[in-house]
Amino acid sequence: MRTAALTRRVALEAFAALALAACTPTQPPAAPPAPPQPVEQPQAAQQPNPEADRQLLEAADSGDLAQVRAALAAGANVESRDDDQRTPLVLAALADHVEVARELVAAGADPNAADYRQDTAFLVTGVTGSVGMLEALLPANPDFTLLNRYGGTALIPAGEHGHVEYIRAAVRTGIDVNHVNDLGWTALLEAVVLGDGSERYQQSVQILVDAGADVNIRDRNGVTALQHAEADGYTEIARILRAAS
Repeated sequence: MRTAALTRRVALEAFAALALAACTPTQPPAAPPAPPQPVEQPQAAQQPNPEADRQLLEAADSGDLAQVRAALAAGANVESRDDDQRTPLVLAALADHVEVARELVAAGADPNAADYRQDTAFLVTGVTGSVGMLEALLPANPDFTLLNRYGGTALIPAGEHGHVEYIRAAVRTGIDVNHVNDLGWTALLEAVVLGDGSERYQQSVQILVDAGADVNIRDRNGVTALQHAEADGYTEIARILRAAS
């Protein structure tokens, strides 16, 4: 009897074990390991090429477009500097090499890079009066608020020199026509005080007035552009300013 009971117990335990195994969910096989991802290799930094930089600066200064392209292709730094801290773009602007400037702008040249005199390529255009250069620089989004060593915008020396067509183009950029430089003058005041009252200065004054120049701004001595014009005998300029007052 005892042997039969023991045999029956062993059979029942075996049956229970088989039943438990049947109810236990089967574990899915482990996923295979993901393949290793390729590691992105850092790009090698461009090696300095002083000779190409020198050639680029010389070519920009002389207006040699083919040599500018060759120097850039050889790895020249478009922001290289000469002894006066002038970039190729500043040199091109000073010499009014418009096609060279376009090439440099397309290569990523910074229109706001300043030389030792605080001149940028765009500020230079106010002195040269080059509309072509101004237009060549616009795709590079120059900063119209940057100031030259006299604390003035590009528009102020343009007023001094009576660059009629340049002033006409510059006021369309949104440049501040009423900025006062460190000498206490606006573009309008410089067109009157430093001009000679001739037709080009008359036109310059009219364009500035039409663009919103404030005729009531006074210089450091408290004198308006109209008062200067009257004192200097600039009859036509005085008429324009009187009509705008």
